Amino acid sequence: MAKLNTNSNAYIIIYSAILVVIVAFLLAFVYQALKPMQDANVALDVKKQILYSLNIRDLDGAEAEAKYAEVVKNENDVDGRKVYECQIDGQQIIVASLKGMGLWGGISGYIAVDKDEKVYGAYFNHESETAGLGAEIKDSQEWQEKFIGKKIFDESGNVVLSVVKKVDNPETQVDCVTGATLTSNGVDAMIKDCLKGISNK
Repeated sequence: MAKLNTNSNAYIIIYSAILVVIVAFLLAFVYQALKPMQDANVALDVKKQILYSLNIRDLDGAEAEAKYAEVVKNENDVDGRKVYECQIDGQQIIVASLKGMGLWGGISGYIAVDKDEKVYGAYFNHESETAGLGAEIKDSQEWQEKFIGKKIFDESGNVVLSVVKKVDNPETQVDCVTGATLTSNGVDAMIKDCLKGISNK
């Protein structure tokens, strides 16, 4: 019987191919095994973001699930956007989902609208904005809270809520994030685009 030549090109190619197949199989198996857990974590994260926009924060997994079930009464689709009907202390609040583009990638968020069609709360997220600058739309609760109480629509139903570099009208405007003008512009455009046609009346 001829001795196997482990230094030959054929041996190296076959050996490498077998290893690749085994590793690919193991990765696929692990991915499928963990997918339900990953999907559950993504769903929980969405629920937490909606709760953040309702000014309900610092809840762990089980608490967040329970609170979400308590306050979110219905979920609707308005022109491809998710809108959630909520009840907080007997008050009807709707939460509108937002999606847009920042400086380096996608941004998203939720704005809660009270019965007077003012901002009840807001939460923003991002995929890849710069830490300490554009990422502040997510990391700065203080900045998100600047939206609370702002008027969203004018008498004709046009979106007047905006993010600006210099506030001239504190009733409808929020200061942009310092050093992140382009990301702030993305938030402004996202708000104007995604809140069209949303009403809590």
